[in-house]
Amino acid sequence: MNSIRVRIGVLGLALLAGLSAPTAGTAAAAGTAAAPTVEEQRLDKAVPQEILRRSGFDAPAAEFARDLGAAGSYAQARRVVVREGSALWRRAVERAQGRGPAGGDLSRDDDRPLYWARLSMTREVRGWEPEFGLSEGQRAALLGELERASRGHADVRYPHGGHGIKRILVTGFDPFTLDRDIRISNPSGATALALDGTVVETAKGPARVETVVFPVRWQDFADGTVERTLRPYLPKVDLFTTVSQGRVGRFDVERTNGAWRGGFPDNDNISRTETVPVPDPASQPQWTTTTLPYAKIVAANTGRFPVYDNTSVTEIPAGGTEAVVRPDGPTPGSTARAGGGGDYLSNEIAYRATLLRDRLGLHDTLPGGHVHTPVLQFGAGNTDPATGSVTDPEFVRNRLDIIAQVRAILKAAAESPVTS
Repeated sequence: MNSIRVRIGVLGLALLAGLSAPTAGTAAAAGTAAAPTVEEQRLDKAVPQEILRRSGFDAPAAEFARDLGAAGSYAQARRVVVREGSALWRRAVERAQGRGPAGGDLSRDDDRPLYWARLSMTREVRGWEPEFGLSEGQRAALLGELERASRGHADVRYPHGGHGIKRILVTGFDPFTLDRDIRISNPSGATALALDGTVVETAKGPARVETVVFPVRWQDFADGTVERTLRPYLPKVDLFTTVSQGRVGRFDVERTNGAWRGGFPDNDNISRTETVPVPDPASQPQWTTTTLPYAKIVAANTGRFPVYDNTSVTEIPAGGTEAVVRPDGPTPGSTARAGGGGDYLSNEIAYRATLLRDRLGLHDTLPGGHVHTPVLQFGAGNTDPATGSVTDPEFVRNRLDIIAQVRAILKAAAESPVTS
């Protein structure tokens, strides 16, 4: 997700306040449905419907609509949303890992059924008009619960006690740039589904991987979804990495992350050009750095794609007014205009996660940072979005190879010291 080079149970005590039924104090008239979002409006196109049909993920959305319609109160609706959102996440993970029904002929490693099924469900909540009345605040709370549950945010579970098992946390993203090619899959999301709950055997013992997926929407990040999700777990894990799709034909371990949003449109076609909004902006740094063992990762034989230690950034030098590219990282006192991972949400999740690491006092003890995967490409004869197939053998091979290489990168990182 580099906009410069490629336009390409329950969460914890901190969330309990959000689980209670909101009041209608500032709400619009009860029973007034909300219009579908830009993301949700894409659902009616042929490609999303084909993906849902060929994976069997059209069924959960239909079942959800039926169960939500039968809810006779806000409390019942909330139970439906949490239950079915969690079930959707588990179904996607089990399908990706070869458990449960395939549901159709679409490759099991595909992340797109989860994405489009979730949007089917959020659109249902947005347009629902129950007889008992639903305030604007209640509808927003249901949507928030559905988002968290269906993204694995409530499903992170590590073994209790020591057990000699390391803990690794990995994040992925939804597909994006869908108006350019609605067939797009995101290998970081596919990796999250493939690795969730799995164990990586390392030279230092087994490591349990837990994963979550985030939306490609500026506002969700401004609302604190990254910090809210990761804060309970960072003090407990041994390694974390945020993952997103980056450049063609290569992996990158991003050395430096910048506090700048470059304005590329998100999945709702909304742009933001500003300093990354975080709590306590007075203490906000312009740059954060990886603590992943980048030299060890780059040197390891992890797969067919080359892996780079990417040190480049774009900055406005201290006292300057024009942005310049610095191949060897930022200079003292400079203002961020792009991290190594660009100025889009992949840079932002890396910035937010590593800033949270630092604010929790974990910089010197917790390896963490960002990994960019190669762009997931269709086969040579399947490049026209208007006439091409939603999948092909090269597309599947590329995605499987990327997933396997992320797993190998995690293994290399888990076997290395905290810093390079």
